[in-house]
Amino acid sequence: MRTSARETLFKIVFATQFTKSADESFIRALYKSEKLTEDDVKYCASALSIITVHGDELVRIIDERSKLFPESRLFPADRSVLMIALAEIMYLDDIPKAVSVNEAANIASKYSSEKSASFVSGILSEIIRERKNV
Repeated sequence: MRTSARETLFKIVFATQFTKSADESFIRALYKSEKLTEDDVKYCASALSIITVHGDELVRIIDERSKLFPESRLFPADRSVLMIALAEIMYLDDIPKAVSVNEAANIASKYSSEKSASFVSGILSEIIRERKNV
């Protein structure tokens, strides 16, 4: 289970909402403090790379689905969770989409507002439905 890895990745992505990029020493310190396995570190590095390379596309997709709240107005925690889950859904085929949605909702409920879990799962579920129909 990658729950710890996802929460660590969430902290990294959340930090980038305020600094544009996460310092390598900060990332290594988080990996160490969270006692991530080598596989967890590989997952985090892969997902972070996807978010870095495809960030504009992920933001556009989120923005198109969150009609009442443009991406720029989302809570940074919600935006971070959505970016991680969307990167998994679109680019990491070995992760079941339902797992990505469930983990994202759990992280949102832990680190954001009480309504965030349903908001995040609603956005992600809509994206998954649309991708099935393409």
